[in-house]
Amino acid sequence: MADIIPFKALRPREDLVEQIAALPYDVYSREEAREKVKNDNYSFLRIDRPETQFPEEFDMYAQEVYEKAHDMLWEMVQRGEFISDEKPAYYVYELVMNGRSQVGIAACASVDDYENQIIKKHENTRAEKEADRIRHVDICNAQTGPIFLAYRRKADIEEQVEKAMKTKPLYDFTSEDGITHRIWVIDEEKSVEAIREGFAKVDSVYIADGHHRCASAVKVSLKRRAENPDYTGKEAFNHFLSVIFPDDQLMIMDYNRVLKSLNGYTEEEFLTKVCDIFVTELIGEMPYHPAKKGEIGMFLQDVWYKLTIKPEMLQNDPVKDLDVSLLQDYLLEPVLGILDPKTDGRIDFVGGIRGLEELERRVHTDCKVAFAMYPTSIHELFAVSDAGKLMPPKSTWFEPKLRSGLLIHSLKE
Repeated sequence: MADIIPFKALRPREDLVEQIAALPYDVYSREEAREKVKNDNYSFLRIDRPETQFPEEFDMYAQEVYEKAHDMLWEMVQRGEFISDEKPAYYVYELVMNGRSQVGIAACASVDDYENQIIKKHENTRAEKEADRIRHVDICNAQTGPIFLAYRRKADIEEQVEKAMKTKPLYDFTSEDGITHRIWVIDEEKSVEAIREGFAKVDSVYIADGHHRCASAVKVSLKRRAENPDYTGKEAFNHFLSVIFPDDQLMIMDYNRVLKSLNGYTEEEFLTKVCDIFVTELIGEMPYHPAKKGEIGMFLQDVWYKLTIKPEMLQNDPVKDLDVSLLQDYLLEPVLGILDPKTDGRIDFVGGIRGLEELERRVHTDCKVAFAMYPTSIHELFAVSDAGKLMPPKSTWFEPKLRSGLLIHSLKE
């Protein structure tokens, strides 16, 4: 059963919260991050991406870079720009995007639950990306970016969330990207116990986003266990910072594909191949977004098509029956020669937040064809994770993004 515990958050002073809270470190390139924090003394991106504080040619993985992150964080604490709550709490975190509310609980999840596969993953991690965050967490002595988790809704947990949301929020602000963020504190003993007992009834928790941050937090914990002869299991490093959402709250957007080459085919030859594989319907110049699972939009030669997956393609397999898998297995690999979409430079991925206009723009500039996908559902993600399998790369795009620096889990004892 899931061990999801309250914690004493290190959090921004109320008058600075909007200036400090930042998008996750990995949504920015090195150049974008540097530009974003230029002349900014508060954005948490400075701490999440401390190489921005050094000359451009400086090794972004040097020891001094991580030490700079540590120093900036704890200097902000010393100046009173971050404060620490006095007793463990759960934190209700609401994000509102385009009028749609999404509500979860910020808490700390168990490293042992990850090791025992109560917390389940759906993608592999890369060692070099893990190494960066391992050093960041270990040297900063804090987990600064929450892992995005999901679970099947429990009414007794939601009852406590709804109760908390009737009170005045601790924070209430709208970030520059138009997302409203609200946080409430749950620290009353009975409510805290009710939430912890509610999660103890949850069989499985799923990583929705943040696999590298999660794996890194776990490896820091295992490292510290090995280094600590007096290890008890109660140390802060045995849990990692998370925001946990019930399944009915989450929105997964489409993760679309653009191709820079038709593998030697003319557009007409390629269209013939597509028609041989999928049920193909001409839509016209109006952008076409798939209306349901099993449909794919295709933009080729300034025209949109609707592609429908044939029933005989389905194999009753949680991975192979994903729309992104079927496109890959029946068209991208055999026709376009895209054997490994993670490494092949001929394919690029466009998050649904960019809209279908971005697909058209890419085809008009550096690409030949674009595919608009129907979003993978949260229950498809659950099914893949429950089967112990992995999703194809770029299967899910979650919006809105959680903020870093809003709630921090200190590893100082």
